[in-house]
Amino acid sequence: MASKPGPLSEWPWKGLGNYKYIVLAPWVAHSVYSYVTSKDEIWERDLTSLLVFPYLLWRWIHGQIWITLARFQTARSKHRILDKGIEFEQVDRERNWDDLIILNGLIFYPMINILPGASNLPIWRTDGVVISFLIHAGPTEFLYYWLHKALHHHYLYSRYHSHHHSSIVTEPITSVVHPFAEHIMYFILFGIPMAVPVLTGTGSIAAMLLYITYVDFMNNLGHCNFELVPKWVFDVFPVLKYIMYTPSFHSLHHTQFRTNLSLFMPLYDYMYGTMDVSSDKLYETSLKGRENKVDVVHLTHPTTLESIYHLRPAIASLASSPYAPKWYLWVFWPITYGCMLLSWIWDTTFTVERHLFDDLKMQTWAIPRYSFQYFLPWQKDKINSLIEKAIVTAEEAGAKGEELNGNGELYLQRNPKLNIRIVDGSSLAVAVILNSIPQGTKEVLLRANLSKVVYAVAEKLCQKGVKVAVVSSNDLKNLKLRLSTELWSNLIFASTCTQKVWLVEAGVLTEDEQKQAPEGTHFIPVSQFPVKRARKDCVYYTTPALVIPKALENVHACENWLPRRVMSAWHVAGVVHALEGWDSHECGDKLLDVEKVWSAAVRHGFRLPIVVHSS
Repeated sequence: MASKPGPLSEWPWKGLGNYKYIVLAPWVAHSVYSYVTSKDEIWERDLTSLLVFPYLLWRWIHGQIWITLARFQTARSKHRILDKGIEFEQVDRERNWDDLIILNGLIFYPMINILPGASNLPIWRTDGVVISFLIHAGPTEFLYYWLHKALHHHYLYSRYHSHHHSSIVTEPITSVVHPFAEHIMYFILFGIPMAVPVLTGTGSIAAMLLYITYVDFMNNLGHCNFELVPKWVFDVFPVLKYIMYTPSFHSLHHTQFRTNLSLFMPLYDYMYGTMDVSSDKLYETSLKGRENKVDVVHLTHPTTLESIYHLRPAIASLASSPYAPKWYLWVFWPITYGCMLLSWIWDTTFTVERHLFDDLKMQTWAIPRYSFQYFLPWQKDKINSLIEKAIVTAEEAGAKGEELNGNGELYLQRNPKLNIRIVDGSSLAVAVILNSIPQGTKEVLLRANLSKVVYAVAEKLCQKGVKVAVVSSNDLKNLKLRLSTELWSNLIFASTCTQKVWLVEAGVLTEDEQKQAPEGTHFIPVSQFPVKRARKDCVYYTTPALVIPKALENVHACENWLPRRVMSAWHVAGVVHALEGWDSHECGDKLLDVEKVWSAAVRHGFRLPIVVHSS
């Protein structure tokens, strides 16, 4: 909100939360009913009211396209204007960017019936389209400039416009994030180019759609944090310098506040002396770009089909929350399955996140393969090829470390002269699991597949004199094959499940087994997938992860099902490895010194998440 919220700052439907679109339902139903029950011939029926809802839907889709493209570009582009990130606070502040769409619907539906000439509009009239854009270039741009200048007066700024300017680093949706009262003012202003053609009998459905699409397009473009308007546009058409702004032009307004006040046409800043003198220089600097250096690359991949919507470039409100299935995502099933089909043929990783930790620059690259594809034998060679290609690309980019969610010995064998360090994160995962076990624990129950991490955890516990119980004779046999004989006395076969600490893995531990556990049992995952909770009287831990320090910037998306600002141990491992400057790989069967890795992580500000009891 603004620093001193004024009257009508809150949106009237705020209390409805995610159900806010229900306020449009009566109007949508009425428009459909009126069209269907009309006694006119079908080609003579009024489409104006019926097309309002598709128009609102188009605005949402248009905005979402800009969100996705902008977030994708800011993660990888060298043309960033401000080399800074955004945080969860900004995402939360801007998550209701679609309130404007609802407001438009609630105004358009009644106005079609009230405003003379607003109903039965033709599909197209050229003169009306021309009038709309001429009025925008003249009265609307002029009036907006002075309204905007008034909003920067300390009285109005503190009560309204400061809410918008809370975002220094802007995203496309920042453009429409304003208090309710401010949007009312904007609607009156932008309503002029739509109302005049209607009142003069030259209005059309296309004129309104084109004008609003133009406003949305320019608004979104101007709030991108990367420059995308090529220089040749202004070289070929010099006059555009006065009638079309650029992202870098408007970015200066968000950093300098008192300059570059115009809407889309810098002409008015030239006329009234508010043009920022550094506008041209910033434009050229942004176009030239900066060195896109990367120190650490974390390789990941989508998990479930719906997990694509939780990636940072997708739906911002979902990406900023821990992953959980959402029933309403079935609406997007064509996109969901389209992305799945695309993943079969897409042969390049893509950048989804960019972080900064002091001077260490990190990126997260996604391999276009879902979890289920890793279990398909005929996909194995292709996935290995994608990972190897990513390692070589990271090496060429000058990265110090590459984090793999799996053993990377194969890639070292194929590329023995790598300068980059390959880190699978197992050592830190082991350290996190060991330090998550409550002090004083004498015995643990192991219900997980035997992996590199699990073998190491079992060995460390046995060395500390902690009993490790298993319910499978094969597991007991395999553990004894890997552990030295002096530790065998701490490996036991469990005939009952009385242990209060269970080391578990999703897909191995069943709900029935959870129900057999004693009250207050601690379920500690030893893999990257969380266990489905079946008890309210037990303690469930996150998958091995650490809370990140405040110095780690540009974190505004959750990593899978982890809480905000919590990063998986496998992800943190590469960061710690690079910060310490360690020269060894960690892949295959090799583990680093677990205590040394843990001490380094703590020293750099990482810590265990707070465990909350379910009851």
